[in-house]
Amino acid sequence: MLTVLSLSPAVIFMQTKYFRYSADRLPVFLFLALSVLDFLLYFIVDNWLVLIPYILLVLPVKGAVSAFTHHHQHHKTFRSPVLNHILEFFYFLHTGATSNMWVLQHNLGHHINYKEPLKDEARWMTNNGQTMSALKYTVFNTLTIYGHVFHIGKRHPKLLKSVVYHHVIGLLLLATLLYYQPINALLLFLVPMLLIFIFTVFATYDHHAELDTGTPLHASRNNLNKLHNIMHGNLGYHTAHHLRPGLHWSKLPEFHETIKDQIPDELIHDSYFDWRQS
Repeated sequence: MLTVLSLSPAVIFMQTKYFRYSADRLPVFLFLALSVLDFLLYFIVDNWLVLIPYILLVLPVKGAVSAFTHHHQHHKTFRSPVLNHILEFFYFLHTGATSNMWVLQHNLGHHINYKEPLKDEARWMTNNGQTMSALKYTVFNTLTIYGHVFHIGKRHPKLLKSVVYHHVIGLLLLATLLYYQPINALLLFLVPMLLIFIFTVFATYDHHAELDTGTPLHASRNNLNKLHNIMHGNLGYHTAHHLRPGLHWSKLPEFHETIKDQIPDELIHDSYFDWRQS
């Protein structure tokens, strides 16, 4: 407990030596500061109605946390495994996903199979070859994520053990928060977690839907909007990410410049919200 308390957002933010890449310092500071604010409100707010405007205000930021959770699963943020697990614990309270979950479903699933829609762990195609609507895609993939985690985890038992272990710890803490302050815990933690988890799935629909191709340069859409990429850690450079999934998010724009002439124009756009060509 003392270790956790000593790792305040300010302390971590100032200690560059802890980070693999300095670009992670500001996002981590902001997201941990948001966690501190969540806990402060959990303990001091008596009237739950006060929490509603706060929750509506921070939901977009929690959506951004999800993107950086994704980056962390591809490329661990800290040099220290202990610090990485502490960070993953706070990411869980924002997004509902914890240590190595996306490594199994996303890194070892989707990234291998995204060019084959019927095998893809984030599939957008039905068994009869039709394109799912965004709603059907979101519901279907939200309900099947943990099935993929456990299926792939059978081949990677060490990673699966980590997923189970950290989920148990996270859920026990969540249960404790619900027991002592049920309404505050519901509004500050549980409901946002569920919403962000579902939104995370929904946000991936435009990345690959209807791109039934075995060619990596033609298999992803790219969003070059500056604000979109600030909020989502350059995830808009999606072709670059799939070609080099181990590349740190801060390096994706530079790599994109080397391949952009090989990407079809219709797969590159500049709008805050992703959209899919009809």
